[in-house]
Amino acid sequence: MSGMSDREKAFENKFAHDQELKFRAEARRNKLLGVWAAALMGKDPEAYAKEVIASDFEEAGHEDVFRKVRDDLAAAGVSVDEQELRTKMSDFLAQAVDQIQSE
Repeated sequence: MSGMSDREKAFENKFAHDQELKFRAEARRNKLLGVWAAALMGKDPEAYAKEVIASDFEEAGHEDVFRKVRDDLAAAGVSVDEQELRTKMSDFLAQAVDQIQSE
């Protein structure tokens, strides 16, 4: 029985570890996205990145972050189409994962 219990515990630990890495990667992606968008809008990068990170807690998924950055860019008069923004989000997520894995 302890073999099954050990195996179950190992799966639970791996799941918890994977979830933590996912959370860290998404937070880092949001920071990178915020810094990028801030540069386009002429805002303080660190302050705006914190706003973007905080916006991810509004609802499940990534649409809250997407909407915030899209709306802020539009309000600042910066033209970035939806596909370009989604591509940036995807690219920054890949970059964030690479950064975390190399730590």
